[in-house]
Amino acid sequence: MAGSKPSANKPSTTPPTSTWDERLITMLLPWRIELVGLLCALAGLLILLSLLHLTRSAPLNWISGQLRLLAGWGAYPLALTLIALGVHIALRQVSRPYRVRPTQVIGTELVLLSALALTHQLSGAGLAGAFGGKGGGLIGWALSEPLLAFLGPILTDGLQVTLLLVGVALVARVTWNDGVRWLTLASTRLHEWARQLEAQAAAMRAAKQVTTPPSAQPAEAPPPVVVPPPPPPRPAMLPPLSLLQVGKETAVSPQEITQKSRTIEQTLMDFGLPAKVTTVRQGPAVTQFGVTPGYIERNGPDGEPHQQKVRVGQIAALNKDLALALKVPRLRIEAPVPGRSVVGIEVPNMDISAVRLRAVLESDAFRRLKSPLAVALGRDVSGTAVATDLGRLPHLLIAGTTGSGKSVCLGSLISTLVFNNPPDRLKIVLIDPKKVELSRYNGLPHLLGNVETDHERVIGVLRWLTAEMDQRYQMFAELGARNITVYNERVSRRPDVQPLPYMAVFIDELADLMAMYPSDVERTLCRLAQMARATGIHLVVATQRPSTDVITGLIKANFPARIAFSVASTTDSRVVLDSVGAEHLLGRGDMLFLSPDASAPQRIQGCYVADDEIDAIVAHWRRVLPDYDAGTAPWEAVLARMQVIGQTDDLLEQAVAFAQEHDTVSASLLQRKLRVGYPRAARLMEALYEMGMVEDPKQGGRTRRSLVNEDDGDALERYLEEQSD
Repeated sequence: MAGSKPSANKPSTTPPTSTWDERLITMLLPWRIELVGLLCALAGLLILLSLLHLTRSAPLNWISGQLRLLAGWGAYPLALTLIALGVHIALRQVSRPYRVRPTQVIGTELVLLSALALTHQLSGAGLAGAFGGKGGGLIGWALSEPLLAFLGPILTDGLQVTLLLVGVALVARVTWNDGVRWLTLASTRLHEWARQLEAQAAAMRAAKQVTTPPSAQPAEAPPPVVVPPPPPPRPAMLPPLSLLQVGKETAVSPQEITQKSRTIEQTLMDFGLPAKVTTVRQGPAVTQFGVTPGYIERNGPDGEPHQQKVRVGQIAALNKDLALALKVPRLRIEAPVPGRSVVGIEVPNMDISAVRLRAVLESDAFRRLKSPLAVALGRDVSGTAVATDLGRLPHLLIAGTTGSGKSVCLGSLISTLVFNNPPDRLKIVLIDPKKVELSRYNGLPHLLGNVETDHERVIGVLRWLTAEMDQRYQMFAELGARNITVYNERVSRRPDVQPLPYMAVFIDELADLMAMYPSDVERTLCRLAQMARATGIHLVVATQRPSTDVITGLIKANFPARIAFSVASTTDSRVVLDSVGAEHLLGRGDMLFLSPDASAPQRIQGCYVADDEIDAIVAHWRRVLPDYDAGTAPWEAVLARMQVIGQTDDLLEQAVAFAQEHDTVSASLLQRKLRVGYPRAARLMEALYEMGMVEDPKQGGRTRRSLVNEDDGDALERYLEEQSD
């Protein structure tokens, strides 16, 4: 309505006018953190000026006095730290050219606190001096005096210096690997400097000898002769070490090592992997270059660059590229080397040194074993002799392609055992389906029977071994002994009982036996491997076909110790070792030895035993024991039983035992109990009738009455004796 007044209750739409202080707060609010940083920097600057006596403000002088009382000389770095902290906070919106890490902050605190404690100890100010702001102040006194009273001055100083060095390392971002690399570089340069000084001294001595007349030259003292301890004397019966040949080692030249080290480093750098060769270990067949991975600078999620260590897998993937650069047919990379912080690149030597058996037998590694079943293996990649105890393995599986060194390895193991044991302490069983490798040991007094080469007789040998194992366990139970060592110790006090000898069984080719009698061989070997250790029976089995149908899962599970020579593929290597690596071996005795207590296989150049050395050892034992008569092979009785029973009726023993336990027997009953087919059960019934253990089928029909019982003892043994008579 015209001329009407506006309502008094209608709200005003005009915004209220803000005051100048509100507008200032609104403008500065987004910069509040930067303002706090500026205030911190200003406070630190004023405190620093007061510490330097450049201001006369009473409040500032009081604050700086209290700070000097607490930290002594540390008041100055604390003031500088406050200034730096304020500047850092004030520049939070600016792209900083630096990056402060939490470890660097911790390192700075460690440096400051340990330095305060050390300066208090060095100043000797005591509590009164600390109240006067001397040394490290009250903080330095508190960090020093309790430790001095508890640890003493030497340990306290050592602890504080250690914390100081750790803090410096954190601030400078120095890792343990950097320290090792610097120490290695310093050691290398010191060695070079020492060689230069030695060369200069030699040149000066030569010049002096030329200029000085012979009559004026002083007599030089002879160099001290280091005499190693003599080896323990060998018994007169054992073969002398002079029967074995002395090997000659070929060393790799320093120039070749330097060249290969540079090639490895340059090749890795070409692929963007900085690394440094820090260690070199020379062996008879390969030289292992220990490579320490370096660091690669990469951008992180925040866009800031940071150092990332080269992964071990990246170096291991360059196997073929390194082999190409080093001009070698193959090489092996051990990433990483067990127990060491390096990646091992094993490069073949130009000249391979033969490892002789004598050198390993004379080594400390072999002497330390002090076991009758100690065997020499060879030398590792550093040239150190390697030996092991066959009794601790307790069985050994050897695999590799033809010509890789399996038979030579078996020969060195057998030669080591017969070289250090008389026949009454060790017996050997040799099985050689190839008929040519182990025949030279025939006539050895340690050998039970002759070298078995017939496949059909091998099954009888293995069955006799299981029977011998069961018999030994029965003998242990009678004396309460748990193994052969305890048994021999107890019977040594009884003149009427002879101690049991150890027994080593060597099988040169498992694949031929598994091809003809897979179930019998696998079952017998697994039973021996599971139980024969305590009885002193140990198996060494070799094969040139490392496939799953030869080295089955059961056999692998019972042979924890394995030796892999050169194989054709990674699949074969996994079958033997459960890991790759054997496909990169060089052959000619180059092997990987996997011990039951080791996490990774060990590369070894195996011992080489020449034929004339083996012949000399066998001839020695024949000469020492000319009248030794091994007699008939103990498994001949088992073979005779197998011949009577026949290969088709090898379940006859169970059928005889079944006839002794039951009053009536039938073919269908044997079929169900023995889990065989009806034709085989019928043949078993006919065999029982021919042996006189069941009645005539005409009288009893299909079910026949048994003519033997459990009181008859071993009816089958009695029948065999009657047939032999």
